[in-house]
Amino acid sequence: MRFAKTLLALAAFAGAASGQLAGPNEAGVSMGAIWLNVTDVEVQKRFWVDSLGGTAIKAGPYDAIKFPDVIVILRKNYSSGGSKGSSVDHLGFLVRDVRALHKTMKAQGVRFVTQTEVSGGRAKGDYWFNPPQKTYQAFIMGPDDVKIELTEDPSLAQPVAHHHVHFFTPDVPAIKDWYVKTFAAVGGQRGQFQAADLPGVNLTFSEGQDRVPTKGRAVDKIGFEVRNLKEFCKRLEKAGVKFDKKYTRVRELGVHAAWLTDPWGTSIELTEGFNRL
Repeated sequence: MRFAKTLLALAAFAGAASGQLAGPNEAGVSMGAIWLNVTDVEVQKRFWVDSLGGTAIKAGPYDAIKFPDVIVILRKNYSSGGSKGSSVDHLGFLVRDVRALHKTMKAQGVRFVTQTEVSGGRAKGDYWFNPPQKTYQAFIMGPDDVKIELTEDPSLAQPVAHHHVHFFTPDVPAIKDWYVKTFAAVGGQRGQFQAADLPGVNLTFSEGQDRVPTKGRAVDKIGFEVRNLKEFCKRLEKAGVKFDKKYTRVRELGVHAAWLTDPWGTSIELTEGFNRL
C-alpha cells in the first residue's frame, strides 16, 4: 500500500460529497468523529473554519466542524495537555496547496512547527518537500496544542479533506494487528510508516515510548461510524473486547454509541448516526 494509493483512495471517498462521511467497509466501519477538549470554543471554530476550511455545524448541543470524511466536535472542557505526548500524536489533513495555505495561515497567526516536528533537520522552513512521498507537507499547532499535519494533494476535489490519525506506540506490529482485526482495517504502509486503512482515514503507527492515554487530552477520543452498531458490538464482545460503556442511545446527539479504549490508551467512540449530520 503506497502513500500515493492512499491519497487517491481517500480523495475518492472525499470526492463523493463535500463534508460527507465515507461509506463503510465490509465490516460496516468508517471514520466518524474526533472529540476535542477545548478552552475556548469560538477560538477553535475560527481556526477550523477560517484557517483550515471546515464547515461549522451542530452535533446536538456541541459546536462541531465538518470536513470530508470526519466531524471534529468541540467540547468546552479542561485538558491535561495537547495531542503531542499522547497515544494520538497528531491528526492529518490533505490540502490542495500547502504553500498557498501557508500564506493565509501565517497572516492569521497560525503557529507552524514543521522544523521541530520533521526529524533530522530536514525541514528548513514552515513547509518542506518530502522526497519519498513526493509532495509538500507542513505541521501546525492549533489552539489547545492540537498538532496537525498538512499534506498537499493537488488532485483533491475540494480544498481540504481528512487524511490520517498518527499513533505513537511502543509496539507498532501489535497495534496495527489490533486495528486490522478489530475494525477490518486494511494493513499496509504509508511511506516509511506501518499503517492500516479504513474508509475516510489512514491509521498511521510510529514507535514512541512513554505515551499517555488520550482521555482528558486535547484530542480526547477518536470515533468510528459503524453500520448495525448493536450487532457489531456483540461481535466485539464475543471476540473478547471490553467496553468502557456499552451500546446505548445518546439522545442529545441523536445517535447510538459505545465506548472502548485500545490497549495503548486511545479512547474510541463507536457511533451509528453521525453520517446523517
